[in-house]
This record gives sequence, C-alpha cells and structure tokens, in this order.
Amino acid sequence: MTRPTVPDTPSHLRLQDYLPYRLAVASNLVSRLVARAYQDQFGVTIWEWRVIAILGEGVPMTAQAISDSAAMDKVSVSRAVRSLEERGLVERENHAADRRSRMLHLTADGRRVYDEIAPVALAQEAALLSEFSDAEIETLAGLLDRLRQRSSALSGM
Repeated sequence: MTRPTVPDTPSHLRLQDYLPYRLAVASNLVSRLVARAYQDQFGVTIWEWRVIAILGEGVPMTAQAISDSAAMDKVSVSRAVRSLEERGLVERENHAADRRSRMLHLTADGRRVYDEIAPVALAQEAALLSEFSDAEIETLAGLLDRLRQRSSALSGM
C-alpha cells in the first residue's frame, strides 16, 4: 500500500482506503471470529469476555479503569459487569482509597471461565496469525501500539 498523501483540504474520501474504517472493519471481523469460539460454548458476550480477560490478569480494578484499559465505553462496561455479577462471575468490593468507587475482581467461578476461555482465545489468535512470520507479527504489534499511542495523544487522553 502506498502512503496516502495529505492534501491541505481533503476533497475526496474513498472509504475502502480510509485507515480508521479499515481498522474498524478488521477489528470487527477479528472480534467476531474469536467471539464465535466462546459465545456458544460459554454464553459470554464480547464485552463480558473483555471484562473477564482484564480481570483475569489478577489485578482488581474499578469499572472506570477497565473502560480506560480496553477503550470501551462506560455503558458497555457497566452492562457487562452487571451481567457478570448477576451470574456470579464478578464481585464488587469497597475501594480502600475511594469510597465512591468499587473494585471488581473475578470470583472462583469467574476464574474458571477465564481459565477455560483463555486457551480458546489464544488458539484463535494463533490461527489468525499462522500465515504471518514472527517479524511480521512483531511489526504489526509495534504499529498497533504506535497507532494507539498517537490516537491517545491526538485525543488528549
């Protein structure tokens, strides 16, 4: 792909060449691929899995911290947490430093779900990347990190 030129005044946008659109489409397709692997088997939505995966790292977090970490909107996080709480997969505890917020963590059942889904998700990732070389995977990871950092900088986050 050639590097797009940036004119002083944009006059024409080809959606299929527009990077934000291409990233969104790729992200949606990848998310659906991985989600198919665990939604039917475990009854977990994409948003619920993201919360479980973040909390599965073992560090209790507030809903706001989860939202920030995953760049998920607060409403999606709130719904996912509520559903997971109702199913006994996530618990809330008082935050020692801030009485207004609550720390979230996986319950023993939540940890079991994480332990069952994580290998499925990793296998899907391996299948997705199977035709890429190690160098390409490293380059892709680096470019995605840079895009995320640049996007955060431009949006003032």
